[in-house]
Amino acid sequence: MALNALQRDGFANEELRRFLNPQDKNWHIQIMQGDSYVTNKADEVLTTILGSCIAACIRDPKAGVGGMNHFLLPEGSGADRDALRFGVNAMELLINSLIKLGGRRENFEAKLFGGANVLAQLSDVGTRNATFAKQYLVNEGIPLVGGDMGGASPRRIQFWPLTGRARQLAVATDRRKLVEHEIVEAKHVPQEAAAVNDVELF
Repeated sequence: MALNALQRDGFANEELRRFLNPQDKNWHIQIMQGDSYVTNKADEVLTTILGSCIAACIRDPKAGVGGMNHFLLPEGSGADRDALRFGVNAMELLINSLIKLGGRRENFEAKLFGGANVLAQLSDVGTRNATFAKQYLVNEGIPLVGGDMGGASPRRIQFWPLTGRARQLAVATDRRKLVEHEIVEAKHVPQEAAAVNDVELF
């Protein structure tokens, strides 16, 4: 049984952000803040835009399943219980969905993206997000095999779940607007941004 619907608060939103890309003939699935998506289909590419948010891309290469989530820890100290719970829930949803689709935890491998400190006045929220994500993988025994986190620039990510291929593109947008964008995402409003300067990440 395929489990490949976008999940946010128990609702499926697949029809809203799924389109056939005429360039590569693949279905592109836009992953927004709060979303988690898993698939076993070779013609699906998962894509998202990140500022200080994190996208975890996890797959089981033996079972041929993979997926992505997109989360932002709420404001608060690194010890804030609610903030940690938010990140844990996002990771657990992705992992449990992969297992339901036939993945095995011992075969999982991950790539992490995002965690940029886009605006100085937001302190180190991006760094805290990245630290949480890396430590979560360590705690769960899931190897981190690639990705790109940190810096001060937003990024667009494309991830091919079955092969593990990842592509990063710099986003040509005002940083303040990107931060506002992430806030809007949290309210379930679709995002828009241009992207240039792609980098292939293996």
